[in-house]
Amino acid sequence: MPTSITMPALSPTMTEGTLAKWMVKEGDTVKSGDVIAEIETDKATMELEAVDEGTIGRIVVPAGTENVAVNSVIALLLNEGENAGALKDAAPAAKPTAPAALPQAAPVPKVAGAQTPNPKTEIPSVPRAAPPPVANADGGRVVASPLARRMAEKAGLQIAALAGSGPHGRIVKADIEAALVGGGAQRQGTVVPFVQGAATAPKLAAAQQAIGPLSDHTEVPHSTMRKVIARRLTEAVQTIPHFYLTVDCEIDRLMELRKELNARGEKDGFKLSVNDFVIRASALALRKMPEANVAWTDTATLQFKAVDVSVAVATKKGLITPIVKNADQKGLAAISAEVKDLATRAQDGKLAPEEYQGGTFSVSNLGMYGIKSFTSIINPPQGMILSVGAGEQRPVVKDGALSVATVMTVTLAVDHRVVDGAMGAQWLGLFKRMIEDPMTMML
Repeated sequence: MPTSITMPALSPTMTEGTLAKWMVKEGDTVKSGDVIAEIETDKATMELEAVDEGTIGRIVVPAGTENVAVNSVIALLLNEGENAGALKDAAPAAKPTAPAALPQAAPVPKVAGAQTPNPKTEIPSVPRAAPPPVANADGGRVVASPLARRMAEKAGLQIAALAGSGPHGRIVKADIEAALVGGGAQRQGTVVPFVQGAATAPKLAAAQQAIGPLSDHTEVPHSTMRKVIARRLTEAVQTIPHFYLTVDCEIDRLMELRKELNARGEKDGFKLSVNDFVIRASALALRKMPEANVAWTDTATLQFKAVDVSVAVATKKGLITPIVKNADQKGLAAISAEVKDLATRAQDGKLAPEEYQGGTFSVSNLGMYGIKSFTSIINPPQGMILSVGAGEQRPVVKDGALSVATVMTVTLAVDHRVVDGAMGAQWLGLFKRMIEDPMTMML
């Protein structure tokens, strides 16, 4: 019997991925440890290695296929002694079909004034299943994914009135979204005109209704990373009560120390950035105030023992936040080397999940783009994120006299559920003192 090769779960939260590339073709012989495919997750592209030895008998899921569910069959491996004939009895090529519905029980008669079903006729609880198949206008069976059926039921849409954009006309999530955005089905007693083909361009309907015809444009499909970014940031804005604290830091002494250390470290091959100082100062401030190194959950506040600083890195596909773990225990040179390595591999999509999932605090620096100040959205479930602007020459007053200093504006976004204003201000005060007197970071 051929061995099934399935879509792996490459991270604890992964439910689906993109089969970016096959490194083998049907008929190729593979052995355990051989790289057979590249899988694109929400944050990185990772290699899939063969577990068993054999011959690739059938590639079920072609390269470039998106939204492949974890544990679904992507290929079949012929074992030693098997030939192509064995594939006839193996699982067929993956073609989504609607799951079978549970047998329908007889309806329970309604009794006036009754609050619960009659115990004698109450239907036993069973695992939730997809609604039974319905017929379309031509009397044919409507094929739809379980998620699409649930969305249609919740929105009050008659799913039989929709045209599916999935394989063999299967109605999928995008078709329900198209109906909701552009008007696409009968909605519990109210007929909404259905536009044939709306499923292929659902995102335009609302915009056209709001601002009229759109100019020439190109549709760029959302990558898996972009979808996850959108989902997580929407969740963060909707669920986290943000508040913001801003302070100006004079960094002339930091710049002088950085220049001196870089001159000494030139022969050792390291070059410190301002962001390296920011990461270390943030980590040390969290170590001194562990009550600020926290995250919110519905049952308790989590106070972390480790200080793991996530550093925002912009890539072509979107933002990713690789983690400098135990940053409070590392010197500036170690932080600098680690950040450079993480950023390079983030650009190449080569980070392992444990290198970007987690973290207890985040730093986002747009100073290199000339941004003076900005605010960031907290990266859940973390409790704080620091936004760092550019260092620039500004007039300041010292001892009653006007002078010029290099000033960097930083803004701390705080989750008010776990960190109050006074605590956030105290943490920011610790950070400011270390940035303005950087020798304290060297102790």
